[in-house]
Amino acid sequence: MFGSVKITRKLNEKSNVPVNHKRVERIMNKNNIKSKVSKKFKATTYSGHKLPVAENILNRDFNVDKPNEKMVSDITYLWTDEGWLYIAAIMDLCGQKIIGLSMSERMTKDLVINTLNDAYQRSGKPIGAILHSDRGSQYCSNEYQYLLKKYDFVCSMSRKGNCWDNAPMESFWGKMKCEWLYGNHYKTREEARAAVFEYIYIFYNRERIHASNGYMTPEQYYRNALKKVMVA
Repeated sequence: MFGSVKITRKLNEKSNVPVNHKRVERIMNKNNIKSKVSKKFKATTYSGHKLPVAENILNRDFNVDKPNEKMVSDITYLWTDEGWLYIAAIMDLCGQKIIGLSMSERMTKDLVINTLNDAYQRSGKPIGAILHSDRGSQYCSNEYQYLLKKYDFVCSMSRKGNCWDNAPMESFWGKMKCEWLYGNHYKTREEARAAVFEYIYIFYNRERIHASNGYMTPEQYYRNALKKVMVA
């Protein structure tokens, strides 16, 4: 659920009669309608391994002007009656668009490898993009690191136990769970997969406006930035 400002923006996109955000706020308060606040969820990856760890090249510099410069990635989870569904995603920081996604009943290196392959194809096979993650064993695995080098990504990793180094992905997971998934009951992993896919590729990327994007959706912001690159 959006707050009053974003709801007002969406209403004014659909209507010829201007709506004031204070009026929307009064109606929401009268009917006890509130925006959902992100909850904190436990980390899923294991960093107590002895595999090589990359330095924090991104260093919390989340500002970017064009696609395929800086990306962040992470893993989260969702409970179903069949057990856990693990979800890995990659976000391009240009517009905060999700460009890679994979889901599995197991949290293995294959989960992040499949996500990387998906992002590489969807983003047009970029060269030299920074791809940031935590220092979990999946991301430090030899196979994942080999693929990063093959695709010419620059690997960056968070400091140990510091979630703020990957704040955009942490924030995204919170939005997804609170706006779409939290409180729902999923009998099967397939039901959960469908809900995650719908949120990311139907709602989040194409319909959810962001104040940091000038109240554009991730897809709109990303495409506008891409056009500027192509014209330059």
